Amino acid sequence: MMGARSQAGTEDKIRRISAILNGKSTMLIVMQDYPDPDAIASAAGLRAFANAVAGVQCSLAHGGSVGRAENRALSRYLDLRLHAMTEVDLNRFNAIALVDTQPVTGNNSLPADIVPDIVIDHHPIRRATRRSPFTDVRGKYGATSTIIYEYLTEAGIPIDVDLATALLYGIRSDTQDLGRETTQADIDAFLALYPRANKRMLSRIEHERVPDAYYQALSKALAGAEIHGNALLADLGPTDNPDMTGEVADLLLRREGTGWALCHGVHEGKLLFSIRTGEAGVDAGKAARRIAGRKGTAGGHNAFAAGQIPLTKGTRRELTDVVRSITTRFFRSVGVSDKQAVKLVR
Repeated sequence: MMGARSQAGTEDKIRRISAILNGKSTMLIVMQDYPDPDAIASAAGLRAFANAVAGVQCSLAHGGSVGRAENRALSRYLDLRLHAMTEVDLNRFNAIALVDTQPVTGNNSLPADIVPDIVIDHHPIRRATRRSPFTDVRGKYGATSTIIYEYLTEAGIPIDVDLATALLYGIRSDTQDLGRETTQADIDAFLALYPRANKRMLSRIEHERVPDAYYQALSKALAGAEIHGNALLADLGPTDNPDMTGEVADLLLRREGTGWALCHGVHEGKLLFSIRTGEAGVDAGKAARRIAGRKGTAGGHNAFAAGQIPLTKGTRRELTDVVRSITTRFFRSVGVSDKQAVKLVR
């Protein structure tokens, strides 16, 4: 269970967020452009909270696509009607919330000139976030789903089987089964949610079927992957599934002797990249921001991060230059001195 200090803090936050929601009738909950299980579960949980405490009707939106098979399965399981930000009229809503992301981070499509009423996240806090009337950003938490679980529990709002399953999967996904950047709060939430969750559905979500294109993209990335000392690099090239950069980076990090993994690809006029590390005492989020530089945006945690850089010209020369730039910055950021490439698949 939550400690007394954490519980008192949650009580205060519930009073504050309830005051903001009081009198509102509609709220738009904005997720990352390419929402992961933690974002999807957190958005569903905040919707349940807002509806229970203030009768607020909520819509969920994101700017990109739901690419990863597990994420699509989770959305279907929750029967979520996710809206594209390009089709949303922001003027229709009395309130706007961001979950599992923050203003002006580059990974969500909320216009920069709009200050959200509510921001709930577990990534390091950004300066622009502090302008929002209500913020709950806990950079040490392993998942935003844990924060939402605490809200629901402290407010006495029942968590049904579907939502318990989603929140549990959100925590499992972002903490890699409590093995990555996990706090006692994440463990407490996990243990409380597990008995309520649909175990069969958890398995089906986690092992959702994937199309042939998944294996084609994976084959291309592995065939071109390069070993540089204790780092692995892979290039997806053009991809219809931006989540593949993270999937490939996760897979590469499992190789023996690998401390860092970087995978990048091109999607809708942007170069997207994901970083993973198993090194202790390092910060993948800081490395990602260095790699993105002034032209891009990035963020993340100690063990995993991601970023994007716009390709304004759309030429092969520009892409070559950007890839060379991020590779050089990656080597410099993670201390790789061995620039000699060795193919992973010989």
